[in-house]
Amino acid sequence: MRYFIGLGANVGDRLTNLREAVRHLEALGTVTARSRVYASAAVGGPPQASYLNAAVVLECALEPLELLAKTQEIEVAVGRDRSSEVRWGPRTLDVDLLLCGARGERIVDEPTLCVPHPRLKDRGFALAPLLDVEPTLMHPELSRPLRALLSAALASGQAWAPTGDAL
Repeated sequence: MRYFIGLGANVGDRLTNLREAVRHLEALGTVTARSRVYASAAVGGPPQASYLNAAVVLECALEPLELLAKTQEIEVAVGRDRSSEVRWGPRTLDVDLLLCGARGERIVDEPTLCVPHPRLKDRGFALAPLLDVEPTLMHPELSRPLRALLSAALASGQAWAPTGDAL
C-alpha cells in the first residue's frame, strides 16, 4: 500500500524529530519520496511555537489501521506524550496518514481513522509538502486538485515557507 504521510513538530529539536520519524518509517517499508521542510505558524489551540512540517511517501504492506498504530508508536518513541497534551497544542511529533492508495484515492472511514485526513483540505502547511512529493494529487472526496486547495489556503491568509532543510 502507498501512504502519503504528514509530519509536524514544534517542541524540542523539531528537525531532528522529523528526521527521526522518517528513520522509524523506513523500518516499516520503503520511503520513496520526501518533501522539503516547511515552517508555519501553529493553527488553532493555545499560543505556541511555530511548526516544522514535511511529508513522505511510504510503501509498506500494513493496512491503514495497522499503520496508524505504528505511527502512534513512533510518536511515543520520539517523545510525544498524549496524556499531557492539549487539543491542537504543542507536540514533539505528529505523524498523520493524509492519503492512501496508489494516487491517494483510497478512502478509509473508521472510528479511529479517517483518510483523507479530515482537515487536510484546509491546511496549507500539510498540502504544500504533499505537493512536493506528488504534484498531481487529487482530494478523493472533493474531486479537486490539491493544488487548488493549496491556493485557497494561501488566499485565506495562511502562510508557510520552505526552510531549506532536508529530511
